[in-house]
Amino acid sequence: MRYAVTGAAGFIGSHLTEALLDAGHDVVAIDCFTDYYDPALKEENAAAFPVLRLDLAADPLDFEGIDGVFHLAGQPGVRSFGDVFPLYVRQNVLASQRVFEAAARDGARVVLASSSSVYGEAERYPTPEDARPAPISPYGITKLASEHLARAYAAGFGLEAVVLRYFNAFGPRQRPDMAFTRIAAALAEGRPFDLYGDGSQTRGFTFVGDVVSATVAAMERGSGTYNVGGGTEASLLEAIAVLEGLAGLRLEVREQPPVPGDQRRTSADTTRIRGELGWAPQVSLADGLKAQWEWVSGRVAAR
Repeated sequence: MRYAVTGAAGFIGSHLTEALLDAGHDVVAIDCFTDYYDPALKEENAAAFPVLRLDLAADPLDFEGIDGVFHLAGQPGVRSFGDVFPLYVRQNVLASQRVFEAAARDGARVVLASSSSVYGEAERYPTPEDARPAPISPYGITKLASEHLARAYAAGFGLEAVVLRYFNAFGPRQRPDMAFTRIAAALAEGRPFDLYGDGSQTRGFTFVGDVVSATVAAMERGSGTYNVGGGTEASLLEAIAVLEGLAGLRLEVREQPPVPGDQRRTSADTTRIRGELGWAPQVSLADGLKAQWEWVSGRVAAR
């Protein structure tokens, strides 16, 4: 099969691209190397494959001969209020609309990477796909808007689209602004860690390898919307304790005010993806954190 992966130099995108190549597929890797974080890290992520540099919101898009598009590109992070909001609209909503337009025109199936952020403070936990979306961050709003656009192109132009709501992916190559990378780096470098909130907020964490396998399964045989969650819900303080045990060190934690738009809890009901796609997470939080600690500490030691 011939696939395109947008955001291919990012955290999940680079793992997905490598998995597709390893499975013998032809992959067109696409990324525009935005400066949300150091583009050199993305260059490192994508060292094993060539990347086509495209701005999805502006450049011509051609998916002729592409069987499926994994649309993972986007502007991440819940710190999306204020002056940066137009960038989120451009990178998440406009870019997605142009991907859907081109994919519908060229007959390519699409898997859209959405987010548990669309649920906001959910009405129930674990949260099923039919729960009412109520995002509390502009980021979550733009992800929900992209979901609606996918459905509109499906209804109006016959686009085959599957929506995946990722729940807190972690593992090697995780973005430097995300909590587990920051915790591990602070431990490895012997410096304090700024904890936003009191640490009691919980997340349903999902190892990146499990995210990749769910994403591939969705392209092959999925339809509609699926939660992709690792099945383990833990607080940040519990995750810190695991990383401290792996490092054999104590972390100095400095509590900071909570970030506006940050959810108190995420927890995925994965009944649908388990039943329809036969997917289930394989990597525990402890094993995934071990892999992430080894990746972060190895990078710190190599400096």
